[in-house]
Amino acid sequence: MSAGTIVLVGTAVFAVGCATGGTGLRDGGPARTDPVSKTAPTDTAPASASGSGAPLKKVDPVALLMADPKVSSEVKRDLKPCTGKEYPVDVSYGKVTGGPVTDIVVNVLSCADALGRGSYVYRADGGTYENVFSDEQPPVYAEIDRGDLVVTKQVYGKSDTLAYPSGEDVITYRWNGERFTEQDRVHSEYSNVVDGGVQPAPATSHKN
Repeated sequence: MSAGTIVLVGTAVFAVGCATGGTGLRDGGPARTDPVSKTAPTDTAPASASGSGAPLKKVDPVALLMADPKVSSEVKRDLKPCTGKEYPVDVSYGKVTGGPVTDIVVNVLSCADALGRGSYVYRADGGTYENVFSDEQPPVYAEIDRGDLVVTKQVYGKSDTLAYPSGEDVITYRWNGERFTEQDRVHSEYSNVVDGGVQPAPATSHKN
């Protein structure tokens, strides 16, 4: 058994964010190819919303992250239940790397404010999973959108409060057979305060 590979036993634990149910998957960033975990021996996970891809056996997302050498020690240290046995983790299944088996997207959130701490994409490789995407620059959230990986990142200025970012970047990545490459980037600036909220300014888009 290689380093970074563990066998998951028992029933899979699917945790949800403390204050949000999440919206799905998104990827971005350099590809990773480290085998992390074997599938759990019980139950099958649902396929993607589109129904494409073979179903996966359930995995414990927390064990998957803790066994991954590419997940930072800070994220691992803070990955604890918010209440009871509920971890601040959103898990989604879907086709995003073009493989025969559905991929896994995991978002780690903060308990206090449900902000994205890290986003990861795992690709099935035989009986193991490879970390093929990782973004640990919060706040970040990844989801699958029609086969692409879409990452949303809030943008804060020096004087911005947590509740009112200056804007956001929405980055679309596509799998090229080996890694994710950026296909499109849309930046929106929130410039006007309206009734205690923020009014987005016109977005700008950049396609590669």
